[in-house]
Amino acid sequence: MTATETMIIGLAGGTGSGKTTLSAGIVKRFGADVCVLYHDNYYLPHSELTLEQRSSLNYDHPDAFETALMIGQLRQLRLGRAIDCPSYDFKQHTRSAETIHIEPCPVIIVEGIMVFENADLRELMDIKIFVDTAADVRIIRRILRDVKERGRSLDSVINQYITTVKPMHEQFVEPSKKYADIIIPEGGHNMVAQEIILGRIADHLSHY
Repeated sequence: MTATETMIIGLAGGTGSGKTTLSAGIVKRFGADVCVLYHDNYYLPHSELTLEQRSSLNYDHPDAFETALMIGQLRQLRLGRAIDCPSYDFKQHTRSAETIHIEPCPVIIVEGIMVFENADLRELMDIKIFVDTAADVRIIRRILRDVKERGRSLDSVINQYITTVKPMHEQFVEPSKKYADIIIPEGGHNMVAQEIILGRIADHLSHY
């Protein structure tokens, strides 16, 4: 990567690990110089299924995502072309009719639990960061998010965690940590690590 090329930062880690807190801190510091692609927005729509059927799907497996679309749009951004990113309705468990317009920017963050699992996606990343947070903290954060923000019942969140989230984390997310260049305990709450990353981005932007 030359100084004038777009920097692509991969940000992975388990559910509730603090990825979004970290990416939000980066965007807050650098504003429009940074854009974020969330893997969650690329969940397959499954519009052919009923809501009840969609609710029972495994959303913590790599096959739940349309990662090829994300890769294609990421390449477009790197070439300096704007994209219309899909958005996802977590209450209806399907893709929203609305899209998110994203203009090219000097730094792109690719965030999601599975973003290191796909080799083609990994190859586009200049820096790979894994947020490593204790399982008990992550499940509490997930319960709070899904109940308050996504309209889920407590029983459904706990059942999903036991049946798919935990086993898929152990099978796919945790092993992907080996691809990370940097492992950050506690994500956006680790201010020392965050300042190091912010410094690296600031250096890139100063030469962009």
